[in-house]
Amino acid sequence: MSQQPEYSDWSQLIDLVKQAADNDQHEMLLTMLMTPDEREALVARVNIFCELLKGEMSQRQVSQMLGVGIATITRGSNELKSRSEQEKETLSKLILK
Repeated sequence: MSQQPEYSDWSQLIDLVKQAADNDQHEMLLTMLMTPDEREALVARVNIFCELLKGEMSQRQVSQMLGVGIATITRGSNELKSRSEQEKETLSKLILK
């Protein structure tokens, strides 16, 4: 009998998070799935996108403000550059206060 993992790709995890959110269990799920360091890194990642989308600071300034390496900022910048203007606009509406 060949055993396979229950989850084998990203879209299945997205569906799991959607299901948890529909049942108001997303906070519990995400907290249990991620270590404190991973949660902290995710907060930093969201802040990187916020600052890059605002465009008010250089990557070096963002790096210093958030206490992350310049390479981390560059990876976020490269991810944004790979996205369409519509995706960037959608992300802006989601994360900019």
